[in-house]
Amino acid sequence: MIANSKLRCTTAAVAVAAGFAFAGIAQAQQPKVSWKLQSAFPSGLTHLGPSAVRLTKDVSDMTDGNFDIKFYEPGALVPALECFDAASKGSVDACWAPAGNYAGKYMALSFFTSVPFGPGFGEFMAWKKFGNGDKLRDEIYAKHGLVAFDALAIGPETSGWFRKEIKSLEQMKGFKMRFFGLGAKVMQKLGVSTQMLAAADIFPALERGVIDATEFSMPAMDMKLGFHQVAKFNYFPGWHQQTSVTELMVNKKIFDALPKSYKRIIEVAAGHQLAYTYAESEATQFGVMAEMRDKHKVKIKRWKDSELAVYEKAWLEVLVEESAKDPVFKRVADDYLAFRKAYNVWGSAQALKPTYLK
Repeated sequence: MIANSKLRCTTAAVAVAAGFAFAGIAQAQQPKVSWKLQSAFPSGLTHLGPSAVRLTKDVSDMTDGNFDIKFYEPGALVPALECFDAASKGSVDACWAPAGNYAGKYMALSFFTSVPFGPGFGEFMAWKKFGNGDKLRDEIYAKHGLVAFDALAIGPETSGWFRKEIKSLEQMKGFKMRFFGLGAKVMQKLGVSTQMLAAADIFPALERGVIDATEFSMPAMDMKLGFHQVAKFNYFPGWHQQTSVTELMVNKKIFDALPKSYKRIIEVAAGHQLAYTYAESEATQFGVMAEMRDKHKVKIKRWKDSELAVYEKAWLEVLVEESAKDPVFKRVADDYLAFRKAYNVWGSAQALKPTYLK
C-alpha cells in the first residue's frame, strides 16, 4: 500500500514536471515580437483611441507578453495622414486609422470607412466581408505592400456642430467647415468650403473662428473634444456617416514574417474590437445627448426631409462625377451599389418603423 502510494506520488511529480517543461518549451517557441502602432486618434478619445489600446493588450495577453504592440499617440512617429506611406515603407509597423484618411491617394478608400446615405452596420459588414468590399480594399493596399483588418466600428455620427441655427441650407454657402470623406464632396456642392482636420486641431480652429462649423463623430467623442462649448446647435441625422470603420493597417512583409498563430491572433483581436466598440458606442450616446441638452443647453436639431433630399441629390451627383474621372473609384462604387441593390430585397422586406402605434 505504501509502495503504491509512493509510486502514485512519483508519477504525479513526473507529470507535473513534464507539464512545466512542456509549457517552457511552448513559451520558448513563441518568438518575441515588438511592433510600433501609430494611431490617428488619442488614447483618451472615447471609443476611437481606447479600442486600439485594448487590441494591443489582447494581443499581449494571448501571447503571454511575447507579442508587444506599442501604441503611439497621434503624430508621435509620423503625422496621421502620412501613416499610409510610413507603413508601406516599413518606417512604422502598423497604423490605426480609417481608410478614408488616405483618400488623398485613392478617393475610393473612403468607401471602406463610410458612405453618405450608406447602410447600417449589418449591411455594411455584409458587403465588406461577404461581398467584395474588403477584397477591393486589399487589392489597392497590395500595390503598396500593405494588409488591413477592420478593427473598430461605430454607428451614426452627428451631422455637424454650428454656432447658429441653420434655417436654410442656403445659409451655409461660404461656410468653412471641417468635414470628412465623401461627405465633404457633398458639402462642397452646397457651397461649403471643407477641410480635413485631425481631432486635436478641430476645437482650436472652431474657437478661433478659423472654421464656422464642424463634424467629427458621435456625441460622446464630440463632447470630449469640447465642441459644445463653442457651437450650441448640433444637427442630426448623420447622413454622411451611418456606419464608420477604422482599421489596423500593417506592413505586409512584417505581417507575413509572423508565425501563423500570431497572424490569427491579430485577426481575432481585431474582430473582437470591431464588435465591442460598436456595441459600446451605441450604449453611450443617449446619456451624453441628454447631458449636452440639459446641462450645456445644446439645441439638438434634425434636418427636414426636404433638406436631406438636397444632400442625397448632391451625393448622387458626386457619385457620377467621381466615377467618370476615376476608374478605381468607379469600380468600387459600382460594386457597392450593386450589392446594395441586391441586398434591398431582404433589407426592405425586413424594415420596420420605430413604432406603429398612434
